Amino acid sequence: MAHPDIPVKPHVFCAMQRMDTDILSVCTETELRPVLPGLTRMALCASLDASDSGKLLRKKVLGTLSKTEAVNNIVEVLSIDFHALEQDVKKEQQLRSKLGSSLSESVLVSQLQHGIALEFERSKNDPAQRIRLLLSELLFIASELKDQKAGNYVKQSDLFECQVYLEEILDVLCIAIAELPNLLSILDIVEALMCVGNGNRLVCQLVANNPESFLEVCNSLVARGEKQEEESLGGRRRLSLLHMLCAMNPKGALTVRNFCVENCNMPGLLVALSTQLSDTAADQYSGDSTDASSVVKGSENDTIPFFTSLLLGSDVGVRTWISAFIKAGQKRKPEASPSMLCLLRKYLLEQLIAMTPIRGQIMAESKVVVASSILRLYCALKGIATMKYSDEEMGCLLRLVITHPASTRAGAHFISLGICTLIASPGLLRSLDDEQHVVNWFRWLMTSETHFEKHLDKTNSPGEMLFLLALNFHNNQMQAITDLVCNTLGMKIAVKTSALVKIRQIFTMELFTEQVIAAHAVRLPVTPNLDANATGYLPVHSILQLLKSRAFSKHRVSIKKWVYKQICSSCFPLHPLLPQLIESYVNSVIPKTQRPEHTNERIQEDEALALFETTLASPATPAITGRKKNSGNKKSNKAGSRPKLQTSSDVQGKQLCPQLLMLYYLLLYEDLYKTHKKMIDVVQLPVYSEHVMSKIPISYLVQEALKHGNNCQNLFPPMIRLLSLHFPHLCLVEDWLDAHVGLICSPEGQGDKQVKPNVKVTPAMVKEAMAKCKTQPSATILLLEKLLSVTSTAVLRDCQDELVAGLPYLLEDGTPRRLQDLVKKVWFKLHTYTPRRCPPLLEIVLRVLSAYTQACRVYLNSHIQDAGSLEKEKDQQELKMALLSAQESAIVQILLEVCLPLDTEKMQPHSELSSLREVCCLVFSYIHQVFIADPHLAKLVHFQGYPSDLIPQVVAGVPSMHICLDFIPELLGQPQRKKQIFGIQLLAALCTHYHLPKSMNIAKLGIDVMFTLMSVLEKSNWVAFFQQTIPSLVLICEAFPPLCEDATALLTQIGRVCHAQLTVAGNASTTNIELSQQNETEKSILPNSDHKVLYSLVQATFTQITRRALVLSKLY
Repeated sequence: MAHPDIPVKPHVFCAMQRMDTDILSVCTETELRPVLPGLTRMALCASLDASDSGKLLRKKVLGTLSKTEAVNNIVEVLSIDFHALEQDVKKEQQLRSKLGSSLSESVLVSQLQHGIALEFERSKNDPAQRIRLLLSELLFIASELKDQKAGNYVKQSDLFECQVYLEEILDVLCIAIAELPNLLSILDIVEALMCVGNGNRLVCQLVANNPESFLEVCNSLVARGEKQEEESLGGRRRLSLLHMLCAMNPKGALTVRNFCVENCNMPGLLVALSTQLSDTAADQYSGDSTDASSVVKGSENDTIPFFTSLLLGSDVGVRTWISAFIKAGQKRKPEASPSMLCLLRKYLLEQLIAMTPIRGQIMAESKVVVASSILRLYCALKGIATMKYSDEEMGCLLRLVITHPASTRAGAHFISLGICTLIASPGLLRSLDDEQHVVNWFRWLMTSETHFEKHLDKTNSPGEMLFLLALNFHNNQMQAITDLVCNTLGMKIAVKTSALVKIRQIFTMELFTEQVIAAHAVRLPVTPNLDANATGYLPVHSILQLLKSRAFSKHRVSIKKWVYKQICSSCFPLHPLLPQLIESYVNSVIPKTQRPEHTNERIQEDEALALFETTLASPATPAITGRKKNSGNKKSNKAGSRPKLQTSSDVQGKQLCPQLLMLYYLLLYEDLYKTHKKMIDVVQLPVYSEHVMSKIPISYLVQEALKHGNNCQNLFPPMIRLLSLHFPHLCLVEDWLDAHVGLICSPEGQGDKQVKPNVKVTPAMVKEAMAKCKTQPSATILLLEKLLSVTSTAVLRDCQDELVAGLPYLLEDGTPRRLQDLVKKVWFKLHTYTPRRCPPLLEIVLRVLSAYTQACRVYLNSHIQDAGSLEKEKDQQELKMALLSAQESAIVQILLEVCLPLDTEKMQPHSELSSLREVCCLVFSYIHQVFIADPHLAKLVHFQGYPSDLIPQVVAGVPSMHICLDFIPELLGQPQRKKQIFGIQLLAALCTHYHLPKSMNIAKLGIDVMFTLMSVLEKSNWVAFFQQTIPSLVLICEAFPPLCEDATALLTQIGRVCHAQLTVAGNASTTNIELSQQNETEKSILPNSDHKVLYSLVQATFTQITRRALVLSKLY
């Protein structure tokens, strides 16, 4: 778009903005004429700036104005009565606000006998009349403009269309707006002037006299504009006006362009301003040069990045707005007036041609980045805005794509974008010659790949992209190709798979066959220090895709070494494709059918253990030694280990990540091996020996992975799933909680407690200290504190046997509690590396029990799978469940017996801080966990029964005891009297803690059972049964007072039976007090003494019910 003819020169406007009198003084009279009204009023009117600089400024302005004769006419305008004019303007505005008012009705002017132009001419010597005529016309136009819904309103006005009156109109208008700011808004005046001839010129001159209003006027014009301004006459006039304003003030063009984006209006202006800025930059850079190089240098402006940001930005509204502009521009007929879209396409085509070097030459490095931006913009225009390329654009675009860039990182990125451009726009290949050029370019790229790779470090590799595209074409994975193109281009576009026939043939038939790809892939170098920050498409993408398509298996290509090297060359943060790589590799090793194809080799045991060598090796011996799961994550700090110490971050980044990946590989291999064992027997694939897993510090690695949760998000969940399935004893809740609350002290957290390098802790020292823990506890405590702060896992591994062997010494009386707690902390620290009646030692035993029961389940499952007999599988499962139930119930029963007080503890007063209380808390916590994990175990334990003295403690200490309410009715229905008694006692304890409707119903059932048994029990069992169950009625009635009636009825019935027995014996008159005063010898020789005791118990129970269970104790 050509620069418009503007009435005010840019340097004049700039001088008005800054009030640069030096520039104004050298301007010609013609250049100064548009801004004379503003300068005259500033020089003659009183100013608030009374400083010397202000006075000097006005003096210089007066000096400039003294050369111009037109100033005298402006001075006459300033001398009119503006107060009277203000009143008339208010009345005129009120009149114009009424509907149906005509031009002839006016307060400012009386009936005009001649036209307004002639009246304006006659009032040459009457400035007041002139200003009234002008304001009357403008206010009428403004009122008419408000009634128009569309932006196509045009007012035929002789006054504004006559070039002779423009200067006088400008003078009057500027003075009127300046003197009546509250009545005449410059924004409304600008809108009115756009509807008349020469209005745009007047607006520019008006803004030049009020330069501070430039942005306000432009923002208003844009905000009131249209979404697509080229569709209407008013929109085109507005576009022309804003273009003139920005040409008058080029520095404000960027701001005005931002106004367009903020309001999503006037995209044509957006294009016009962008090209105007480009031309300005080119002119400033190249001077008077007009050759092609000036266009190249001028491309340093932001036009291409700006439009790219509009199409690829996060604002959906802006993207939709620009897309609509592109679509509307394409619908406009070519023979119509040139659209802004044509201007944009012309500009982009010029840039495209300027970027393309002569065939056979290498693209200059300075052009590569700009050329990459152009490719992305063209792809965005086609894919997002649906712009159709012209023949000329397609030819130029293809020539740019197949250019040979310099061997730099930017050049590699340009090639990647070029490949994706060919996929996104397959229509670029219009002829056989074009196809041959593309094939030659691909072959050049394959031979030149090494030149680009030496400049790449964790960036896009064009060669890897070619391999990946070829893989996807072979596997017909068009969605993967689309995703690859979209990710590389950085935009979401649709790729028509039906249009990729030519490209697919080039990739699959002329360049890459599957065998060629597989053979070449294993020679690809692994990515050093591969992590999540490695962007682009790397060798791991190609290998993963080939593994998924089983190309290595089909063509008998071994990929084991490459996978192993890439695992060893990985670090944190973990690359998201590495877990998928391991999964695909393991799936290619394990056969899935009885007639498997060639499978990959598995990683050997010594290769797997080699990754843990630095962790497992002792300070003096770097060999792989140790017992089950003896490990750590730190290298030894002794001088004999390595000549140079490695920091913690080195270990975490270069050791922990490969170790976790290898652990995941072994777990996944174990899982798939058991799943497909029958197929594996066909090829005689061996399983990894137990020796391998015993060497790996599984528990420690998991805890370290938790610390780096953000660095291995894709690996941790599947690894934990496999670990909980095959090694549940290493996933105990207590271990995880201890790691989080800091019970397990990490080496980094020891601070000044860390052992100095010259301090040694040997197994002999530990053995001697544990043996003297009673006679010399202080020495043992000091040694344990040193051992607790040791960072070398080899030292901990060597000392663990002696520490465990010395645990029995801590059971002796008089052992300090401090010593016991330190041993527990050391054991838990060892437990992270080596997963294995004193409360601290009991906690250790419970931890061992949890691990043992979990491991036992996995062992039995594996044993059944190894048996492989489908006919006996059901019986084997039943036997397994029976064995596990018997084993776990025996553990619970033994632990419950531990909670019974010893004879010495019975003599001691009750205390909440006693060892027995602490032991009970630990046991009840363990029982709660096993009951929650297996509710059937709770039923089994309670059907077996345990001492009734423990019932209140167990119910109060085990939160999961509420599940017993489900099987209480079944327990009461058992034929054994002991189970019935135990069930009623358990029911009473549960009612006191769980006041639920369900509990009340079961309690009523228990009373009914007692009613029934009262009439069916034999005489020998009758008294004994009720002596043990009647006290439970107090707890039931206290929990549920509505059951008091049933309980008292039962007690009354029992009391009557007892009284009848006493009457038969002849001693029914013996009172309860007298009975209580008899000693045990007398009671034993009395007839029916058991009935007397029961009768007394009934009375005492009734008394307690009336006191504790009833709301109104006076009822009886």
